[in-house]
Amino acid sequence: MNTALPDVPEVRVVGLPQLTSGFDLVERLDLDMHLKVHGPLEPMGGEQLAALAGQISLRGRGGAGFPFAKKLRAVAQSAIRRGVRPVVVVNGSEDEPACRKDTVLINRAPHLILDGALLVAEALGARTLVVGVTRDSTEASMQAALLERGLSNRRGAPLRARVQRNPVRMVTGESSALIRSADGGPPVPPGRKVRASDSGVGGAPTLLSNAETFAQLAVAARTGPERYCRTGLRDEPGTILLTLSGAVARPMVLEVPAGVPLRYVLQLAGAPPMPQGVLTGGYHGKWLDAFAAQEAVVSRASLEAAGGALGAGAILPIGPDTCPLGEALRVAQWLASESAGQCGPCYLGLPAAARGLEDVLNGGGPTALEALQQVTRAVKRRGACKHPDGSAAFLESTISAFTDDLAAHVLGGGCGRPVQGVLPLHTEAPQGESPSGRRLAVDWTLCEGHGLCADIVPELIQLGPDGYPSVAEAPVARYSEARAVRAVRRCPALALRIEEDPAAVPARPALPPALPPGRGRRALGSGRG
Repeated sequence: MNTALPDVPEVRVVGLPQLTSGFDLVERLDLDMHLKVHGPLEPMGGEQLAALAGQISLRGRGGAGFPFAKKLRAVAQSAIRRGVRPVVVVNGSEDEPACRKDTVLINRAPHLILDGALLVAEALGARTLVVGVTRDSTEASMQAALLERGLSNRRGAPLRARVQRNPVRMVTGESSALIRSADGGPPVPPGRKVRASDSGVGGAPTLLSNAETFAQLAVAARTGPERYCRTGLRDEPGTILLTLSGAVARPMVLEVPAGVPLRYVLQLAGAPPMPQGVLTGGYHGKWLDAFAAQEAVVSRASLEAAGGALGAGAILPIGPDTCPLGEALRVAQWLASESAGQCGPCYLGLPAAARGLEDVLNGGGPTALEALQQVTRAVKRRGACKHPDGSAAFLESTISAFTDDLAAHVLGGGCGRPVQGVLPLHTEAPQGESPSGRRLAVDWTLCEGHGLCADIVPELIQLGPDGYPSVAEAPVARYSEARAVRAVRRCPALALRIEEDPAAVPARPALPPALPPGRGRRALGSGRG
């Protein structure tokens, strides 16, 4: 199966629409239609805006769930203390194959996002606005929205606004990676932990939040906190955007009030009546078993109490006719391939964890299971970003959620069910992120078992019980290219070489040889520029 989700899947709503207002009228709300549907929006002072965010209990909708009011105040205090203008960044980098809610918002309601971002920029006195995207469709829609507002990146403008395009990769949506790319660097985490509220784009205090978060703020600023809180739960007011995929008849983005039963959401999407499990929060999320999914409601607190996670709002049920561990293995292998290759827990630990889960599936027994558990524990809280932590949480949840299937694979001959590929993955490598087209090969006639290769490129070559490489060849990931060349040069027996990989399509020039040769702000939605 593995049918990739379209950029803009079907959109439905439970109750009255807020973020999706006007979607029944047009495919995309341009500025004129946006103002007709939502009305004008007046600026607000910084403390007034922070108070509003606090009254509606607004948290980031990108996965971390950090309180927005606290973030807003932290940026303001840092800017005042340092005497510099802050920067506002909208994170629309939705690169997980199972998530489309922000992509839908940017494609169909870009001005609602800009409303919230401009509210924050006005309140903070920011002179720079950056919108991070990773898709052709989101880039085109946001560029058009900035043009409709009369906003640009021209020098001397009261507010310089631009779209930052990054490649489709899991780690490019990480806040520090987006900030780094906005400064002209590579779109990967820098490997050091610095709060954006202290030092972000250009070293200035930076308020960075998810696209839906800014849209929610714009809705609340129009309706007021009292009316906003009439929808949803007392401690989690408002609506939530979800992406429904996996074993469903109709993949969709769904706007629901907080507190709607999860079983009703699954029923709307055509999920199996009694799913084998439901992955909540996406591929950095956690599994719920069928009974927990029947009792949970759509809210951060309820899902966490049931053992799940709201995360980025992805909900993926799987049916009883597929192997859940096999489905999880596909995801684990994809998560490993999404590494930026900067830290050991990521570029070594995640491939090792995927191999460990594969060993369990292949009948490795209790020893393989124990090794998998050790690896997942080892990668947590040690990475340059949250990718290892989220991936480890997914694997740990998989092990604990499917105990019967795990026992069948560990102690017996497997569960007997095929892997149907119901969890969506990218069907092809994103542009600019395709494989290197090379592989590292071992010449067995020359290899003497020195083991230096396993020390230099352990993500590619591991030693077997006999002390020799356990593989004859391994595809070279983009981040491993330099180390692969170093391994070839340092092999005492000259038993390594880099070859063309006929299974991969080269996307960039060849690797270097193994042996050296002889880049008037308008009012908040008040009209066109």
